[in-house]
Amino acid sequence: MTVEGRVLAVCLSATEGGVTREVSEAMATAGAGLEGDRYCTFGASAETQLTLIQIEAVNEFNEAFAANLPATAFRRNVITEGVDLNALEGRVFTVGDVQLRGVELCEPCADLQNLLDIPGLVKQLTHKGGLRCEILGGGVIRPGDKVGAAD
Repeated sequence: MTVEGRVLAVCLSATEGGVTREVSEAMATAGAGLEGDRYCTFGASAETQLTLIQIEAVNEFNEAFAANLPATAFRRNVITEGVDLNALEGRVFTVGDVQLRGVELCEPCADLQNLLDIPGLVKQLTHKGGLRCEILGGGVIRPGDKVGAAD
């Protein structure tokens, strides 16, 4: 895998614990998040503004657990393909025209494990749960957008 890939889907959840749904596009606002998402507030902490997960990690999880969970079940905002998100931790990169900084790995939590009722989820997704990002420069994110390192 490389540090360049593409967006497969964009997802929002309007409320905490609410359904995560795919949308055709989302407006990313610098320093806030994705409009319509539960975490979008001005002055939001950097690690809650936007999250990404690799479809490869979702597929690996489904294979390991003989499951068929959709990528939206993992509650991340952007689902990518072909990019090593872990390699973008601490780096500035772009998703389409939106400039992001990879703040930290988005390690899975017991809340997700309990919500999906899958024992072992946390262990299986450790270091594969995605990337938390700060939005440095806003714009629209759509499926098909390129994901790549800017630095």
